[in-house]
Amino acid sequence: MLIRLICILTGGIQVSGFLIPVVPSSSRHVFTKIASASVQYGIVPSSTEDTAAPQLAKEGLQYECDDNADCTLTPCPDEGCRTSLDVRIHSTWYNLSGWRKAHPAGSHWIDMYDGRDATDIMDAFHSEKAKEMYKRLPKSDEKIVNMLENSTPCDTSVQKNFRKLRTELEGEGWFDRDYFHGGKLLGIVFSLFIGAAATAHSVPVVSTMLLSLAFTNSGWIGHDYIHGVDKFSDKMRMFSPLFGGLGCQWWSNKHNNHHAHTNEMGVDADMAEGPLLYSYAPDPAKDSPARKIQHILMPVTFSLLFWLWRIRSLQIIVPAIEDKLPRAKEELYALMGHYFMLLTFIPYNVWLPAFFISGMMTAFIVTPTHQNDVFFTGDQEDWVTAQFRTTRNAVLTNPFSTWLWGGMQYQLEHHLFPAMPRSKYPKLKPIIEKFAADNGLEYLESGEIDILVTNWKLYREVAKADPVPGAPSAAYFNLDEKISPASS
Repeated sequence: MLIRLICILTGGIQVSGFLIPVVPSSSRHVFTKIASASVQYGIVPSSTEDTAAPQLAKEGLQYECDDNADCTLTPCPDEGCRTSLDVRIHSTWYNLSGWRKAHPAGSHWIDMYDGRDATDIMDAFHSEKAKEMYKRLPKSDEKIVNMLENSTPCDTSVQKNFRKLRTELEGEGWFDRDYFHGGKLLGIVFSLFIGAAATAHSVPVVSTMLLSLAFTNSGWIGHDYIHGVDKFSDKMRMFSPLFGGLGCQWWSNKHNNHHAHTNEMGVDADMAEGPLLYSYAPDPAKDSPARKIQHILMPVTFSLLFWLWRIRSLQIIVPAIEDKLPRAKEELYALMGHYFMLLTFIPYNVWLPAFFISGMMTAFIVTPTHQNDVFFTGDQEDWVTAQFRTTRNAVLTNPFSTWLWGGMQYQLEHHLFPAMPRSKYPKLKPIIEKFAADNGLEYLESGEIDILVTNWKLYREVAKADPVPGAPSAAYFNLDEKISPASS
């Protein structure tokens, strides 16, 4: 790793291999099903094995798209064209075969929605510019569209009403940033860092607490900017690695996957907590002796969260640069700047315990808002309803908790509108409550103490449970291999 880092900083050799999530087996099943159905409908030759050539392949052509979604027809390579990869967005099916490689967030996102509706995920994570770009992508073949419409669930009334609500909120400026509110939050965090540095040698205990609070809230501010799709958020994207030590490349990939597949067992990486914590009984092969006392160890395990996130951030940044991902080198410099400032101005007896304390505070906030509710064993086609079923808000009782939670007490509002600035969530809450009532959905919320107690009871119940053969396990990431949708 050190040699590779030196090579990158000095403009040296490039080594292949970038970290991407494993494509779930359900996606590969959809891909195979489409290929088989294509043979049945006479779209491709019956001699095709694990992939089928699209209609254009018969004509010796395929789509190739650049990162601006400009697509052209080009001759197929000698080994043949890839099967058309079709995704439905706002009732229109698009052939994304040529776009998947150019997709800035990685081809795995496209692959996971092959043969599925991706409207709400597309709207949740993309800017207005990106939403206009996808409309230029090639439409799917008519025969494939007819076949897919017969096998893909229709949009529910909840989905249709939610899309109408989103359009109204966008038109009313709910996604515009409140710069005064943001400035106050930045001022508080910078004051905490300065206070920690000023008291580091004279009052180390006070310095540790100030630094812990600064780290936790740097994470929340960075979280808001990384989710944002506006120009200001793009400029502030490096706030998280520079002040929180948490990388954008790794975090956004993992966290957006959590948003897209909340509580989907075997897919949502936020549920892959072993070997120290399990939110459901694991397969015997994935079990650990520590599970039997995980409810007792929970505070200690939670304190390791920031260490894990920091290590993951450093693990991914080198291969991200080698794969020439956008702004990856800028992120490396931001992480280097973070540790330079930390090691220069703060002694180890302050920052070392601060890592543990800030990790524990953050974990006690992020964990219970999902793990107390429904877990899924497969893809959820109605993403909106799934968010209501899996996401629980916290009702806070004092100004300090309101600040410390960093907007995550409005977890449901955040999951429904992740790109919306967190300053808008308090006023959005009654609108979402009304939406839930009008659409027959339950709006889940609990007091800040109750939600933590319930989470602890969940870990205790899982500690007592027997392992379950075949229980899914969400692989975090694989550093050494890229997974294609046709992989076995």
